[in-house]
Amino acid sequence: MLEEKEIPALDVLPIGIVSVDLDQNIVWYNKQFRTLCGIPESQTDTLGKSFYECFGTPEILGPDFCPFHTVKTTLAPTKTILRNSRDEYYQMDVTPFLDGHGKLKRLIISLVDRTESQITEQQFDSLMRAGVELADLTSDQLKDLTPEDRISLLKSNILRYTMDLLNYDVVEIRLLSEESGALESLLAYGIEEEAIRRQLYPLSKGNGVTGYVAHTGKSYLCEDTAEDPYYLRGLMDAKSSLTVPLLHHDQVIGTFNVESPEPRAFTKKDQRFLELFATHVASAINTLDLLSTEKAETAVASIEAIHSAVALPIDQILNDTVFVLSQRRDWEPELLERLHHIQTKAREIKAVIQKVGESMTPTQTHPFPPKDKHPLLHNSNILVVDEDESILVAANEMLARFGCNVESAPKASEALLMIQNTCYDAIIADIRMPDCNGYQFLLKLRTIMDVDPVPLILMTGFGYDPGHVIVNARREGVDTFLYKPFLLEKLLFNLERVIQRNRP
Repeated sequence: MLEEKEIPALDVLPIGIVSVDLDQNIVWYNKQFRTLCGIPESQTDTLGKSFYECFGTPEILGPDFCPFHTVKTTLAPTKTILRNSRDEYYQMDVTPFLDGHGKLKRLIISLVDRTESQITEQQFDSLMRAGVELADLTSDQLKDLTPEDRISLLKSNILRYTMDLLNYDVVEIRLLSEESGALESLLAYGIEEEAIRRQLYPLSKGNGVTGYVAHTGKSYLCEDTAEDPYYLRGLMDAKSSLTVPLLHHDQVIGTFNVESPEPRAFTKKDQRFLELFATHVASAINTLDLLSTEKAETAVASIEAIHSAVALPIDQILNDTVFVLSQRRDWEPELLERLHHIQTKAREIKAVIQKVGESMTPTQTHPFPPKDKHPLLHNSNILVVDEDESILVAANEMLARFGCNVESAPKASEALLMIQNTCYDAIIADIRMPDCNGYQFLLKLRTIMDVDPVPLILMTGFGYDPGHVIVNARREGVDTFLYKPFLLEKLLFNLERVIQRNRP
């Protein structure tokens, strides 16, 4: 049993100790409790008063919202968190004090200041909620926003949370550009214009703290800018800075920098919080990229679906128009003009669809290949001859992405009429067409095309070639073949080879 003579020894403890009776009235308390409650030394009427009344009627935050009742009914210790009117947080442990017969006599209360840890936990929770909101860019309200609008919204949210939750008002975020390799400014607030325009790269030397952090992937706490060899001025009167990497799947995608006019303004706790927030910023940026890519790919899929639906019908219009033109040479000028007008407009429809597809695609995602990746293919005229519609559709879809003007014909006879009417940079034909084989087609091409060698690519499956078309074609100088279903890179390589050979 706790003896009264032992109680004064509790005065030296740095925590508040209180003994209360079963009605929660104070029987004894130590000096630290007097200090916590602000009870003057001269005041002697505290004994006998309610514990909660003396402690300023605090708010019980849990997890046990009835600690005294819990101890009295279970005879087991419990704990909870209290918040007083000064927004101070205390952990209250309530322990039963039993007499020699095991009967509950008193309740012993200990109070430990948890203000700093509780505030830290609240800040952590707030940052976690902010991070979730920051990366939540897939809601219905964002569906109709342009990529530029989404970036503006993201920047606004980042700045708001940085200022409201972290209390930083000088902020700079840079993203690593895949194209230039530079750290380009995404967001800058309170930073000098000259510092924003500064070219920085992820290098350990000569590129300031930002370059060092991007290079190493490690945070950097600059306690005194005047003495730090890495620091490059961002804020005119900055005395300290904190820079953390933006990491996504352990890859550095940028940096997050804050500065202060006070030396040693940032602590290790600030660093941990900024690192936490930076992970959400990186996730939000990645989500934004995925949404932009998804939007781009949706645009591409829509355009390709339209292109697939109209490509072959337009080619049939071209085939029929060329056939009609080949039947007579004494058409009335007006009728000839109209037939040529039909040809022109049919080809313009394909070109318009392709241009719309490129214009709908956000440039930063590059779902349409850059025109300089395969420059020989851009604006090249390609004719594909095969009775299999799936091959014609696939060729149209693949090559249109690279700026090719693709036309098709199901038979050699129609293809020959098209070739007499249009100059093609390359002709891709199956070795077995309904009206002739690839070798016969080659011989006919030689009679109507004024180029040598004929820009012909022959296609075949991995089957038997009963007419020895490939052998005969090789003997006549054809050296470019594709095997169906053809691979895109193989198709592009062979096309460029044929086009290059026949261009000056």
